[in-house]
Amino acid sequence: MTQNTLATATTISSDVEIMKDAAVDAIEDIKGFDITVMDVRALTSMTNYMIVASANSSRQAKAIADNVREKLKEKGFSIRGTEGEREGEWVLVDMDDIVVHIMVPATRAYYNLEQLWGAAETRRSSIQAE
Repeated sequence: MTQNTLATATTISSDVEIMKDAAVDAIEDIKGFDITVMDVRALTSMTNYMIVASANSSRQAKAIADNVREKLKEKGFSIRGTEGEREGEWVLVDMDDIVVHIMVPATRAYYNLEQLWGAAETRRSSIQAE
């Protein structure tokens, strides 16, 4: 790796960390709770981190998603897209390097993304061990 490539990789990594922290702060600003940050770089090339948070209602989920978009745009990051705002039971904010999932508790319990991605990590580890 050349010095220039290393500097670029460090900058990208630093930007992702800033983005991750800003997303968590934005969730906390609107009283999102039970926030989980999952590093999924070893599991998928689609994104680096998934952040899962709970909201007490669909209205709160929408407000959290709005705040995440607003705070990240203020920091100069682009938002790729948002899904699920009409219903509000599960709102997804895609920022390429980070995907934020905001769900009401019943939806979060039903889909249980932490267990799903944790099981994928366990399977991946056992395949590598063989």
